[in-house]
Amino acid sequence: MNPPGFSSPGRASRYDQFSKAEYLRLTRKPNRKMPSQLDLLGGRERTHLCGDLRPSHAGQDVFLAGWVDRRRDLGNLVFLDLRDHRGVTQVVCNKETSPGSHLKAERVRPEYVVAVRGKVVLRSNDTVNKQLATGEVEVHSEELLVLNEAKTPPFPVSEETRTAEETRLRYRFLDLRRGRMQQNLRLRHEAAQTVREVMTRKGFVEIETPFLTRSTPEGARDFLVPSRTAPGNFYALPQSPQIFKQLLMISGFDRYFQIVRCFRDEDMRADRQPEFTQIDIEMAFPQRDLLFSLIEDLMEALFGLIGEKIARPFPRLTHAEAIEKYGSDKPHLGYALEWRTVSLPDAEQDKIRLQPPLKALRIPGGARVSRSQLDRWQDLARANSISWFSYLKANEGGTDSPLKKALGESICREMRVAAGAEPGDLVLLLGRSADAASVPSQSQLDIASGELRNEVINKLELKQSGKWNFAWVTDFPMFEYNEQDRRFTAVHHPFTSPREEDLEQLESHPAAVKAQAYDLVLNGSEIGGGSIRIHRRDIQIRVFQMLGFTDEQARERFGFFLEALEYGTPPHGGIALGFDRIVTLMAGESSIRDLIAFPKTASGMDLMCRAPAEVDASQLDELGLSVRKK
Repeated sequence: MNPPGFSSPGRASRYDQFSKAEYLRLTRKPNRKMPSQLDLLGGRERTHLCGDLRPSHAGQDVFLAGWVDRRRDLGNLVFLDLRDHRGVTQVVCNKETSPGSHLKAERVRPEYVVAVRGKVVLRSNDTVNKQLATGEVEVHSEELLVLNEAKTPPFPVSEETRTAEETRLRYRFLDLRRGRMQQNLRLRHEAAQTVREVMTRKGFVEIETPFLTRSTPEGARDFLVPSRTAPGNFYALPQSPQIFKQLLMISGFDRYFQIVRCFRDEDMRADRQPEFTQIDIEMAFPQRDLLFSLIEDLMEALFGLIGEKIARPFPRLTHAEAIEKYGSDKPHLGYALEWRTVSLPDAEQDKIRLQPPLKALRIPGGARVSRSQLDRWQDLARANSISWFSYLKANEGGTDSPLKKALGESICREMRVAAGAEPGDLVLLLGRSADAASVPSQSQLDIASGELRNEVINKLELKQSGKWNFAWVTDFPMFEYNEQDRRFTAVHHPFTSPREEDLEQLESHPAAVKAQAYDLVLNGSEIGGGSIRIHRRDIQIRVFQMLGFTDEQARERFGFFLEALEYGTPPHGGIALGFDRIVTLMAGESSIRDLIAFPKTASGMDLMCRAPAEVDASQLDELGLSVRKK
């Protein structure tokens, strides 16, 4: 008995071109236990990519290959949207003109890998798809090859749907097929190429530095790598190429850069990964203004990739100014919200049991804010150890405030004027209560003011001035005191140079010493940090001593570097820019995980590779290691 559609002797049929075995193969439904027989690509090559076809290609014979993005079956016609990294082209499989293609198209499903040979045809006006770059044409299939089958994906690849990040990372190889991820990683590639072009044009040399180095337990935790050839000893993966790039300056390379992978064993968050990429830059005989101008040139070139023009020169403010005005060393300058210090007579301060200073934040048009929102902001202040919180609402007739009962209308009006408030504005007030069991420090007040400002920005729809708000923050403190360890630690790193005018205070007043350090901030995110380095051995030893290093510890950890400083080290300095963070902001994403091909989760896990994982006992034996469970 002939299969349906095959002709009996003397009877014509459009299936006569197929053998019986071929027909059965084409019409068999996919079987998960036994895959369908697949076609072979052979020596055929693509003539075009799926996103390249335009009306000018009409009439041409083409050979395309890619994934089935969507499939629509209209009976005699099966439409396949064929996708590759360049885009999507519609393929038409017509039962009348190409029965072989039609039979195969009936069984393909999304994410099958197929190739098609056919002719480019203009679409009729009423079927043009203006959403696609290729939407004016389609390919009429003459031959369809099914190169591989695919299971049903755990989430739609062709659509932007809300999918749990754990699922996306578990099936990252599918997640990366999505148009958004393709676009993100191609932007990252273009950004990397632009960095190389700009830095090469500026006379910088790209030099690779080691991944296996020694541990320097100062700052974040190192990732340790056991040595097989030196049992009991360990390498460390670099947190930064800091010492090596300084050694390159000593070596006379003058201008160095590297797009480098770095590693830090620290807790995760949206803008942090255990392995990350930075643009590392160092130059000899630097002037800070020269370095700032160079980095602004680089930012201008990078943001030009997305068609954005940035305002230059970038604003500059000292660390002290940033903390005083914004409560943060990485302020978002796109919002006209600045804290001011408001003075009250001693008698008035006593009435409200307040220790100076009193900080005031004017919120334009904020008088409409509800009492429940004000209560939530008060809770935020308390969560940051600040128990004294109040507010003023400015109106045409006077001032509305819970302080009026204690201070009177006149004092409230003076506070309102000091804060610069106009009718319709809200003024938030933060201070240190004298009734608190332990009076908050100035540092706690500053932190609380920064958190509160950020929360106001997040909750209220305030107008932002400019899309990209860069700023340089300079003159950081050289040291900060660690109460737990009872010693000073470096705010940046121990190779940062103090300001020349502060050298005399290095031992006598270390808390007052300012560093020649600077950060680059964009829209409230720190995207880079750098400094002028210490180039003299005597000053480096003094800094090590201030950080609690004994001479023996300094020689043990940094002896090779201290020795190098004795061989004619030029003044030098540089910066490290967070490449992941920069391209994340450029792409308009909220997490750097969307700009990294294979990132880790918030807990540092690789869900796709199932890492970290246990290793064989034989590997541990070879390294002379044993594992002790916590």
